[in-house]
Order: sequence, then C-alpha cells, then structure tokens
Amino acid sequence: MRDWQPFLGLPLWVWLFVFPTLLALFCFWQGPKAAALLSPVWRFLDRVYKAAGVLAAFFMVMILLLIIGQMVARWSNMTFPGSTEYAGYAMAATSFFALAYTLTQGAHIRVSVLLNLNHHTKFWLDGVAMFIAALTATYFARYAIKTNIMSEMLNDRTQGQDFVPEWLLTFFSMFANSPTKWGAMWENTGSDWVYTPVWLPQLPMSIGTILLAIAIWDYLTRLLALRKSQIHEEILE
Repeated sequence: MRDWQPFLGLPLWVWLFVFPTLLALFCFWQGPKAAALLSPVWRFLDRVYKAAGVLAAFFMVMILLLIIGQMVARWSNMTFPGSTEYAGYAMAATSFFALAYTLTQGAHIRVSVLLNLNHHTKFWLDGVAMFIAALTATYFARYAIKTNIMSEMLNDRTQGQDFVPEWLLTFFSMFANSPTKWGAMWENTGSDWVYTPVWLPQLPMSIGTILLAIAIWDYLTRLLALRKSQIHEEILE
C-alpha cells in the first residue's frame, strides 16, 4: 500500500502533493492576478460541490424511503431483503458526498480560538491549518481509491442479503476500462441479480474524499490569493 506508481511520466506523489503546493505558492505570490486567472475554475468547482450536496440530499431521502419501505413490509407481513444494508449504503453516500459542500458552507467543526487573535495571525494560522488538512485529505482520498481497487481485485462481496443487477455493475465498471472493452463487457452481462460487490458501496467514499481534498486545496488557493478565507462563517458561534 506504500507504492507510488508513475502517472504520465511522473511519480503519483508529485501530482498529488507537489503541483498543488506549487499552485498554492503561485496564488500567494501573485495574489489578485492568480485570483483573476482561477476565477472560472473556482466557479466551476462551486457548482461541482453543490451538485455533490444535492446527491447527498438525494441519498438522505433514499434513507427515508427505505425506512418507510421497511415499515410497509412489516405491516404487510412481507420481507424486504437487504433493506438494512441499502440504508447503510445510502447513509455512507450521504456522509461522503456532503463533505466538500459542507466544508464550503462552514459547517465543519473548526476551532477558531487562535484564529481570532488578530488578522495577521488568523491568515497565517488558517493557511497552515488548511495546508495540513489538504495533505491529510489527499492521503485519505488516495488510500480510499486503493481500498476500492483492492476490493475489486479480491472480488469481495457483501455478507448481507442485498443484491444488485449485473447491468449496474457493468455500467460502473465501464469507467475503469477502455472503451474498446465496453462491447465485450455488455455481451457478457446477464439479467441476474448478484450479491453486492463491496467496491460498489465504497464508490461514494472514494468520490467524496476526492472532492473533499480538491475543495480544501481549492479554498487554500482562494485564501492565499484573496488574503481572506472564502469559507462561509458558521451561523452559530
């Protein structure tokens, strides 16, 4: 789990840590010029974070619907196999998809006692804290992806009673394979339902942690370029 394979001719750690750090230093050095250059990217990323928040809300509604389905099945003396597992997957998806959006809205818990000493101290402490958070979130995202890959390699399956259609697995597998293989993949796809592979409910974890890492690097560059945190203040202090 400690290997850092090359990606496009450079070690992966260069892409994940060195280039974002250089971008942050560029924003600190250039300030308004960097802000003008990155403003379109910032606007696009804000839409991505909001879309992730909408997805989180969707899965929260799914939890409600699954609970209602369990209640109806119990009252009707029917079984709803896998409902508990599906609700757990929806809860995980809600949590991870919401990470980036809640960060941008100031909903994450932040200890701000030292930040309130003075403006100069606040800027530097906020910058250092966000840089450490960005490194940590990047590590988290990287190993979340490796966990996904390991689960797929081991063909790890759920131990519950939940099933998914084969076509759904093929659909998500397309994104990890060359388009030249898509035809053969769909030819070998049946109409059966199979035990849920663990990598499928792990996907929201990987996507959510990637978005969180991007969001922290993103708002670090905004802080350094604009000399002021762009994370919305919490409503309750």
